[in-house]
Amino acid sequence: MYKDILKIAVPAIISNIAVPLLGLLDLAIAGHLGATAFIGAVAVGAMMFNLTYWNLGFLRMGTSGMTAQAFGAGNREEAARLLYRASALALAIGTAIILLQQPLQWVLLTAIAPDAEVTELARSYFFICVWGAPAMLGTMSLSGWCIGMQNSTYPMIVSITVNIVNIVASLACVFLLDMRFLGIPTGTLIAQWTGFLLNIAFCLRIMRRYSIPLPFHLDGILRDMRKFFSVNSDIFLRSLCMMLVMLFFTAAGARSGKTTLAVNAVIMQMFTLYSYFMDGFAYAGEAIAGKHVGAGNRKGLIDTVKALFLSGSGVMLAFTLLYGLAGNQVMGLITDDADVLHHASHYRLWSAAVPVAGMAAFIWDGIFIGMTASRQMLTTVFLASASFFVLYFGVHQIIPDPNNRLWLAFITYLAIRGIIQLLIYRRMLRKEAWKRFD
Repeated sequence: MYKDILKIAVPAIISNIAVPLLGLLDLAIAGHLGATAFIGAVAVGAMMFNLTYWNLGFLRMGTSGMTAQAFGAGNREEAARLLYRASALALAIGTAIILLQQPLQWVLLTAIAPDAEVTELARSYFFICVWGAPAMLGTMSLSGWCIGMQNSTYPMIVSITVNIVNIVASLACVFLLDMRFLGIPTGTLIAQWTGFLLNIAFCLRIMRRYSIPLPFHLDGILRDMRKFFSVNSDIFLRSLCMMLVMLFFTAAGARSGKTTLAVNAVIMQMFTLYSYFMDGFAYAGEAIAGKHVGAGNRKGLIDTVKALFLSGSGVMLAFTLLYGLAGNQVMGLITDDADVLHHASHYRLWSAAVPVAGMAAFIWDGIFIGMTASRQMLTTVFLASASFFVLYFGVHQIIPDPNNRLWLAFITYLAIRGIIQLLIYRRMLRKEAWKRFD
């Protein structure tokens, strides 16, 4: 069981760590072009696509859970149908983003509101990278399908390849072809389509390995579409709730001043690093729990849950000790601003509390995706989000410092997600509801 978990978790962790390198590389190249506005434009352009793609994570999560169940049930035809459905939906949404690029960029730039020079550069960045929307969303779906087929190695290879291609293509476009700033998004666009095509090749390889039928019929793809869209719509709404919490968290920190905003950004980077590791175990939960649900293997599901929590507890303990004992040193690696580091030391204990509070939420999310218990996930995040706002506004007299109150609300939000999902899981096991997901 632990070997199966690590077989999926380790490549997924490597993939997670590789993803931010794309943005870092673009920023590094922009920083050598001689104008500060280039750096700001890349940061704003990347944020525009992050906001665009944030709520489309269901393309990966919904696909992986249902595919894992089809894999566990030995249903090759359903695995093929899920691949076609997810790919078609991803390409359709990607095409819609291209068609709506004019109003979309206006809305995003209005919301972010950079200065005039950065706005024009960010708009140019957006109009080039937007042509990679079908490739990016297609990669999400194909990666989810690979994970559902118990393979996270192929998505890892794709992620590493995309970074290598991005390095070569961006440098070539910027300096060899003398495209200057426009070479940065052009290189990124080339890397995105390269990753998508490589993903297609890997999916075809998996199909050959498991003798999954390649030809498809429209009526087969349309079969059971209600469940497909129900699961994905629940995950979409869940993502909206989570985005609302994160946007409020950032805005509340900003209202406390630029130093507090910077402190929160540093601690949140520490949380992000932790999440890269825990997401690997969540992916393992999606694949392995989904496989046992599809096979109707109750004992396998229970054993998977226990093994995931034991594995996750080891990671949680390591990060808690790291942040608790050497939190100031870790913060020093993120920033060398003396004022920020001084203020951050007052909130260091929150960084150590985040791994403890968030561990269960990450692992349960993966398990529930594998069980396609998407409605339960939506309910959990809705209740946890409500508790976040109630606590933040409800204890202002007890905790006058708004930033301490903000972190207490965030820690509670993470913990409540884990607690509610534990109660739901036990109820589902008692009532045999893990076998039916409507």
